[in-house]
Amino acid sequence: MLLTLLLQASAATGPLQYLFPLLLLAVFYFFMIRPQQKRAAEARKLREGLSKGSQVVTIGGLHGRVVELSDDKVVLEVDKGTRLTFDRSAVARQLNAGKSGEAAS
Repeated sequence: MLLTLLLQASAATGPLQYLFPLLLLAVFYFFMIRPQQKRAAEARKLREGLSKGSQVVTIGGLHGRVVELSDDKVVLEVDKGTRLTFDRSAVARQLNAGKSGEAAS
């Protein structure tokens, strides 16, 4: 008796049983994977768009002005005469477009 009830219940949920993993995967993609890809693309665009004179903040919280750029390195001036070299991937955000930094020099 109990076995037949369980078999009938499992037969009734058959199609839902196959759709649930697909729905779970879609939710996981739209709430976790896609936003992370967008953030990574924005960070890559920021790092490619750096220019001399830009005021930036590193992932460690250091503020500085870009004075030299190469393919994978950036040199920041944090104080008069104090220059530090970082990987481009260490730049977290840009504070301005770089125009006012050059005008202030």
